Order: sequence, then C-alpha cells, then structure tokens
Amino acid sequence: MEAIRPVRRTLLRDRAYEAIRDAIVAGEIEPGTVVRDADLAERLGLSRAPVREAFSRLVDEGLLESKPQSYTRVTPVVAADVRDAAAVVGAMHELVARIAVPRLSAADVAAMRAANERFAAAVGSGDVDAAVRADDDLHDVLVRVAGNRAAAATVARYTPLIRRLERRRFGEGGTCRSAGLHEQLIAACAAGDADTAVRVTAEIWRGLAELADGD
Repeated sequence: MEAIRPVRRTLLRDRAYEAIRDAIVAGEIEPGTVVRDADLAERLGLSRAPVREAFSRLVDEGLLESKPQSYTRVTPVVAADVRDAAAVVGAMHELVARIAVPRLSAADVAAMRAANERFAAAVGSGDVDAAVRADDDLHDVLVRVAGNRAAAATVARYTPLIRRLERRRFGEGGTCRSAGLHEQLIAACAAGDADTAVRVTAEIWRGLAELADGD
C-alpha cells in the first residue's frame, strides 16, 4: 500500500477553487447568488475547509464578495473592473509576446494555428465553451514559452473577470475575439516579428476592454 498516499490539502483547495471559479465564469452560479461552503462542499465531495480557502481566494480575485457573519455572494459584472482587468492582462500578454516570439519553435507556432482553427470553428458553431478553451490554448503558448511566472500568475488571476463578460456577450449573439487577429498574431510569430506580435496583441486586448463599454 506504499503507493497510496494522502491527497495534499493544497490540491483539494485548488480543486475547489477551480471548480467554483469556472462555475462563476460560465454563469452557472449567477451574479448576486449567495454561496455557502457547506452546500458547495457537498456538491464537490469535499470537506468545508478547502471550500472556505477557495472562497477566500475568490474574494481576493473579485469574483466573490463577503460580509463577515452575514453572506458570501457572487459579485456583479462591473464594467470598470473588466476594463481594469483587461488593461492589466493585455499588458502582460504584450510582455510575454515580446519575450516569447524569438524563442518559439515550429511546433509552438503549429500549436497556435491548431488552436485558432478550433477557435474559428467554435465561434462559427456558437460553442462558447470551446471558443474560450481554444482562445486560452492559443495565448497560453506564448505565456508558457515566455516563462515569466509573475506575468503568468497575473494573467491567471485577472482573466476570469474578463471571461464573465466575454461569455455573456457571446451568449447575446456577439462574437469572441477575431480569428483574423489571431491569424495576424500567428503570422508575426512565425516570422519572428516581435514588434508586430506585440501590436496585434494590444489590438486584441483593446477590443476586449471595449466590451465593457456597453455595460
């Protein structure tokens, strides 16, 4: 039985965090909904402790708000918060593009192209979940290759705030980010043109910040 070891507490906390975050971003837990650690712990098959730890992290990241001894609930989608998050995340993506482009391999560029094909197909079929996954896959190539842990952590922290609005716009009949802009980004990456890659990246994220202007 030596191969069976206790599951680390941190893994349970991360599992709870990811599950609750994804449900909030997807709109399965709607803005204004009061969440209770006991209820979610039961649904996730976990104890209350890792769920409480996940709640604390989600409050810090702006997806939950809490009043001690009163409630914990999902925050509304606030346009100013989305614009602020998009500005920060966009700046981080510009940074990683600058660092990553000279380091990209042919396999990395191929992975970006494949992700954009999935993205375009998902947008065409109205599959928001697949579109978001493919979009993440494409940009995560640059984040991974850049290897800047601070930038990666910042992107991971603030992207969910943007995704909530992006998903809602998509569901209202809008579109996600342009596959055409992605193609321009990929072409710049393939050519080793970091300046153009940064410029296109800025345009992509400026478009996301503008989503908030309609709220």
